[in-house]
Amino acid sequence: MASKADSPARVRCAILGSGNIGTDLMAKLLRSRVLELQAMAGIESASAGLARAAEAGIATYSNGIDGLLALNPLPEIVFDATSAQAHRAHAPRLRAARIIAIDLTPAALGEYVVPAVNLDERLDAVNLNLVTCGGQATIPIIAAVNRVAPVEYAEIVATIASASAGPGTRQNIDEFTQTTARGLERLGGARRGKAIIVLNPAEPPIIMRDTVYACFDAGAPHEEIAASISRMVHEIQAYVPGYRLRTEPLFDGDQVTVMLEVEGVGDFLPRYSGNLDIMTAAAVRVGEEVARKLRDTQPEPHPDAGESV
Repeated sequence: MASKADSPARVRCAILGSGNIGTDLMAKLLRSRVLELQAMAGIESASAGLARAAEAGIATYSNGIDGLLALNPLPEIVFDATSAQAHRAHAPRLRAARIIAIDLTPAALGEYVVPAVNLDERLDAVNLNLVTCGGQATIPIIAAVNRVAPVEYAEIVATIASASAGPGTRQNIDEFTQTTARGLERLGGARRGKAIIVLNPAEPPIIMRDTVYACFDAGAPHEEIAASISRMVHEIQAYVPGYRLRTEPLFDGDQVTVMLEVEGVGDFLPRYSGNLDIMTAAAVRVGEEVARKLRDTQPEPHPDAGESV
């Protein structure tokens, strides 16, 4: 068995944002064999996220992006788990420092990425945007329908527990609906898309539920569409284990309704926070594939490097 020392060097990364999403992401990154979590930065010195990172032996900074940009060596990848407004300020600074940004906010500045749909096509991007939690859950379903029959119209309703919607989510509602709708069109392939988010205050809190409606070209075979959806669900379950269909796809003529739910794995957040878990799980999948691409394209050291002549 190869020793840990024989394993390829992991790629340095850091987290920007010490809230719930950043803290859950930290738990996942600490298990990665490809990424090495170098630091976490926030703007609240007393935040629970920074305290947890310090306990785990991770460098912490309470001066936000300034702390990360002062690191030596710099991280190669930064996961931005702040807000859409904050990422608009962070993005140009990360780009100037030649750091790849993986954006968990709905700022929509970079290339839209949903791992099960288009990750391989976006591995060279310098800013990768994970759309939204609703987008991560529903865009693949529209893409699955669209690869069998062109989708004329797509509409999704994402319902999440009010308890799992933090300040960032609540501040970004407009961005959520706009960015998700664009994602249904750009990545899902729908000619027209619409997104709705519902914050459900029920107690006990419900897990994330998504309803997807797709109107497709007349005469498309329902069996092929259902099989395509099933394959897509299995692809997503490879990195989001709690992602599943609530029922089989329901067909009504040239329209299909797909009902989903997403349960978190409980790393840091409660299991009902599937809306946050799918974002952090997707972020790790994207980060690891970007890291592998970086590692594979780094030049091999010359065999005589460092030796005296």
